[in-house]
Amino acid sequence: MITRKRLAAGVCALVATFATGILPAAGTASAAAQPDGQPAQAAPKVDLVLDVSGSMRTADIDGKSRMAAAKQAFNEVLDAVPPEVQLGIRTLGANYPGEDRKVGCKDTRALYPVGPLNRTEAKTAVATLAPTGWTPIGPALQGAAADLKGGDATRRIVLITDGEDTCQPLDPCEVARDIAAQGIHLTIDTLGLIPDAKTREQLTCIAEATGGTYTSVQHTDQLSGKVKQLVDRAADPVVVPVATTGTASCESAPELKPGLYTDREKFAEHRSYKVNVLPGQELRASASIGMDRPANPDYGILLRAVTAHGREIVRGSEAGDGRTDLISTGLRYPKAPADDSDDKSTPEPVCLQVSNSFSAGPGVKTDPGLPVELAIDVVDGPGHASDVASFGLGRGWWLLGALALTGLLAGLVWGWISRWRIAVWRTS
Repeated sequence: MITRKRLAAGVCALVATFATGILPAAGTASAAAQPDGQPAQAAPKVDLVLDVSGSMRTADIDGKSRMAAAKQAFNEVLDAVPPEVQLGIRTLGANYPGEDRKVGCKDTRALYPVGPLNRTEAKTAVATLAPTGWTPIGPALQGAAADLKGGDATRRIVLITDGEDTCQPLDPCEVARDIAAQGIHLTIDTLGLIPDAKTREQLTCIAEATGGTYTSVQHTDQLSGKVKQLVDRAADPVVVPVATTGTASCESAPELKPGLYTDREKFAEHRSYKVNVLPGQELRASASIGMDRPANPDYGILLRAVTAHGREIVRGSEAGDGRTDLISTGLRYPKAPADDSDDKSTPEPVCLQVSNSFSAGPGVKTDPGLPVELAIDVVDGPGHASDVASFGLGRGWWLLGALALTGLLAGLVWGWISRWRIAVWRTS
């Protein structure tokens, strides 16, 4: 699921409330049932990926080596893992001490498999680690994604490393984008131990590609505290967006129900989706596009609601200049109640078109496309004066009428004042 600037506040809050309280969230499982008959939430999964390369011998964290600090932090984290979390540990650079780059760049393995946690076994496995070899971050991320494969639970990779990947040309940032493009709702968070500028840049790119976070770590307690926070975050119930694929035309567009959705859109592309709206209902929609790679400044997003015949109903748009990595817009469309002679059960298919004006700079890969997040809700239409949409303000008519009436009254008053001043002048 995308980070920093969020969806339009009103739409996001409404959709989150609706999806959490009413919809069967995509992150819940239906197989297991609670005693009251309600489906139990699937156990969240976390895979901790630890760098055990030779540079982890460096002693610059609280007077101890980076490896010793990581082991201490892991012991504290393992003691605090919530019982509902399935946790695993994967290493990179832990086994091959040689100079053969081809072999060293395959050095990643599951130290402790993702599943119900046995704290004693996990701590014993961590205690055996010693700084050894290379830094194959890309292969380790691929392996961790495979460790977490299957099911609809919340999935999170927490990568802890002290250096950038040494196994190019497999770019770990591209690996993260490929994982995000699979639509499996997997978040990658990265932690850099005493990072330099290149490491910081690479880890930030990996995290942003999947909507995760990057943190620079300087102390042992900071490392354990952040990892605990990320594990706890995985245990919190969340609304997981549903992967969908928009089309170039409204005729073949997928039909969306109220909820959260994710897609991928190429640079300067537009995609269509379809939402059915009954008479007397109001469609509320928002769209966000994340800039998960460098793009030229001066970009924008356009969200249009269009009838089945191609007539635009309403639009929302937003422009950016490179200062934010996410841009959002939204719209509202209240459909008039049906007359007595109309069929009140016949919905109107409304086409939502999402377009962007992003452009890629030299050398920037455009595949996969940019991440898109859609929030859709359909509610009862406005019917009271406190909602401006009940007066048609969303279409502009109420505002236009108010301005016209204000101008007329102002003209009459000004004309009366002018005539009075002329009369006074002639008298004088």
